[in-house]
Amino acid sequence: MTTRVLLADDEHLIRGAIAALLDLEDGIEVVAQVGRGDEVVGAVAEHRPDVAVLDIEMPGMDGLSAAEQISSQCKIVILTSLGRPGYLRRAMAAGVSGFLGKDASAEELAMAIRKVQSGGRYLDAELAAAAMAAGDSPLTERERDALRLAAEGATISRIAGELHLTEGTVRNYLSSAMTKLNAQNRLEAIRTAQQMGWL
Repeated sequence: MTTRVLLADDEHLIRGAIAALLDLEDGIEVVAQVGRGDEVVGAVAEHRPDVAVLDIEMPGMDGLSAAEQISSQCKIVILTSLGRPGYLRRAMAAGVSGFLGKDASAEELAMAIRKVQSGGRYLDAELAAAAMAAGDSPLTERERDALRLAAEGATISRIAGELHLTEGTVRNYLSSAMTKLNAQNRLEAIRTAQQMGWL
């Protein structure tokens, strides 16, 4: 039986190379390729892949957000050059079954695809060890939301409006996040949270 695969990566050359290598593997067929995260949901609905291989960093929507939206429709493998510990934990929460680095071989990616298609999990050992060593994010969901919007350049009043909070409450969430991340200011807190994969 052939495993139908969708590839999502904004780097055209890398996506094309992965597709070409996977097409050489027995029992794997790349049925669709997209270059933006916000194209993933539509492509899954149209092509009905068994497994979606997603990059994390893509324009339009990141791979983890896309994974949350398609996890009930197909198995998911995250392929990333960003080995941030928080990403693995977020991926598992989003229903991802496979997680490996872009430095993996084509054979390893094919093995991961076959394993998740058969109902198993495939995790890069180094990324899994780093995630365990880093521990859970200390941020609450609201602190994370406020920091994420601040990272996008939103003002306190816009963050308050989007999260349906008062400006004082938003300031408290941002201040609390800075304290938890041992950051001197908002930018440092954002940078730390992004480096850990918590945003």
